[in-house]
Amino acid sequence: MDYEQALAWVHGLKRFAPAPGLERMRKLMAALGNPQGRLRFVHVAGTNGKGSVVTMLANIVKAAGYTVGANVSPYVVDFRERFQVGGEMISETRLAEILGKVRRAVEALAEPVIEFEAVTAAALLWFAEEGCDLVCLEAGIGGRLDSTNVVENTLVACLTRIGLDHTAILGESIEAITAEKCGIFKPGCRVVCYPQQPGAALSVIQKHAAEKQCTLTVAEMPEPLPDAGTMHPYLYKYKRLRLEPALVGAHQALNAAVVAETAWALRRHGYSIADADIEQGVRETRLPARIELLRRQPSVIVDGAHNVDSASALAAFLEREHLSNLTAVAGILDDKDAGQVLELMAPYVGSLCTVRPDSPRALDAVALAARAVALGYTRVTPYESIEAALNAAVKGERGVLVFGSFYLAARARQILSEYSDLKG
Repeated sequence: MDYEQALAWVHGLKRFAPAPGLERMRKLMAALGNPQGRLRFVHVAGTNGKGSVVTMLANIVKAAGYTVGANVSPYVVDFRERFQVGGEMISETRLAEILGKVRRAVEALAEPVIEFEAVTAAALLWFAEEGCDLVCLEAGIGGRLDSTNVVENTLVACLTRIGLDHTAILGESIEAITAEKCGIFKPGCRVVCYPQQPGAALSVIQKHAAEKQCTLTVAEMPEPLPDAGTMHPYLYKYKRLRLEPALVGAHQALNAAVVAETAWALRRHGYSIADADIEQGVRETRLPARIELLRRQPSVIVDGAHNVDSASALAAFLEREHLSNLTAVAGILDDKDAGQVLELMAPYVGSLCTVRPDSPRALDAVALAARAVALGYTRVTPYESIEAALNAAVKGERGVLVFGSFYLAARARQILSEYSDLKG
């Protein structure tokens, strides 16, 4: 099958399994020859920041001269973003070939496979065929029963910031969610944890690390350097490192600290990673829709902030940059805490355009507008299309903020790229 047929097949699989578990994934990987057994991993779980950590770390390992695979989700612009070696996406021809192998293995099984299992299997198979020295692997939802947890050769398990999200699947408390994410710990591996975890989360992490006899490192708060400017650059001192994350926001400095500690942990496994490699990887990492500044005057910012923690990080950035009275275009999924996300954005929004992202789980634009009005928003307009909302927002004199969903962010970036004053 060609690339388009391969995409149609994988996207045609069911998104959710009838029951959680790793048995289907183990059978699928066995049918493919267990390629994950030929790889070594840094496995990353958490609520927010996983993609940033995976990408920064992969860039660091690449700078050190190794062949490194990176698997991230969700993708924003191109499905192939989920499959990268050495910072380059897999070719369409190669991905069609890999998905063809996965499809044949799936069809030989006695039970159906969901989309995320097929995508994860394809990534692991490709990384093994490429002979990766290390794979930076992002968990999907949770960790313990996540499809990525079929891997065993985990050198370092990373936990990013943990918050309340996917509660229907992972549990209603921070403790329950943290325990699920600690399921990626393997006996004797090293664990690196995001700083300032809530007390309950850190206690759970310490307990699980001790049970698996894992060495636990909690990253520390980086120190802002006095010459740190606004927007760019964000400059920090972290132990002996000078960090300049291209990804903006104070939370990215914390993610960079996690990445630095992980790189140092990899040294203990024999990887030759210099401090200069760490600084370079952090400095050169860019990701779409992570507080992405598309224009400065007036500001046009696109962010995939979709839950309370990511909205809090976005609010902190807007506060630091003294950005307010923005025209916001928002679209939020029905299973997210839309009320709290809107409350966090309220101080920075002058007028709100609501839209429905391209997802069956998305809130209707009128329903989202009604929630905003109930929270005290006074200038709210629902739009039938994202195009119409962005067209109205960009033509105004205020800065523009897009938030609420990666589905919305992806489409917004495509539309905004057509505006001549946003190009380049």
